[in-house]
Amino acid sequence: MQRIGFIGLGIMGKPMALNLMEAGYEIIVLDKNKAAGDLTHKGAEAFSTCKEVAANSEIVITMLPDSPEVKEVVLGKDGVLDGIKPGSVFVDMSTISPSTAREIDAALKEKGVEALDAPVSGGQVGAEAGTLSIMVGGSQGAFDKVKPLFEVMGKSAVLIGDAGAGQMTKACNQMIVGMTIQAVAESFTLAKKAGVNLEKMREALLGGFAQSRILDLHGQRIIDRNFDPGFKIKLHRKDMNIALMAGKEFSVPLYGSALVASHMDAVLASDQGEKDHSALALLMEKLANLE
Repeated sequence: MQRIGFIGLGIMGKPMALNLMEAGYEIIVLDKNKAAGDLTHKGAEAFSTCKEVAANSEIVITMLPDSPEVKEVVLGKDGVLDGIKPGSVFVDMSTISPSTAREIDAALKEKGVEALDAPVSGGQVGAEAGTLSIMVGGSQGAFDKVKPLFEVMGKSAVLIGDAGAGQMTKACNQMIVGMTIQAVAESFTLAKKAGVNLEKMREALLGGFAQSRILDLHGQRIIDRNFDPGFKIKLHRKDMNIALMAGKEFSVPLYGSALVASHMDAVLASDQGEKDHSALALLMEKLANLE
């Protein structure tokens, strides 16, 4: 089994790393916090710098909040770039900008290291269950080397294209998810104000063309008033910004995405950014005077 460096043990990264450990992989982590202690207790090895983690690994995986964190971990002082060995593979499973993914790919190639940008969809539930959808940019050779790991962490992994293609696909995914949550939030708010039974409406809609996983899961969240985060709205707002930046880069107007992003801004301004992204419904209800 390969030695896998895993940097970023948050709500998603920790269960992903644990799944790899349970599959028999030797995991190396940063000795930074309680999450690292939870893994070392199960047999993971810990080092104090990203450089050391990379130097002792054959494949390095990062799962971090945003582009600046990934750049710091890879390109910063005592970073992955300083320690990673030629012939290794670097896999970033964070959601970052496609341009940052291409920048990191170029820097690692100069050291004889192949990189994959491999963001995921499926949230905390998918990370824990090992059922993530993984969107990958990079070479076929690097993808083939890492595919057995992807099969542990996810139910599907698709090589989309060259460096940055995985992140561009994830940006498009987040646009669709965000606008669908907006549609569910608006329709549920309208129905609620009109006195319609939301549970029965959801059941009826799930049997028709409006059926979606978001209607199913987040529709139930709205009914249950359960906004504990599976995926925090502040992180989805970050992803929408990545999509809007990509739209500007390629001169593509993204009107729906811009509207959803502005609504997410309003939720963040009301200090609810830690809630699940289905909390868009709370803003719609407030605007409709349903509080």
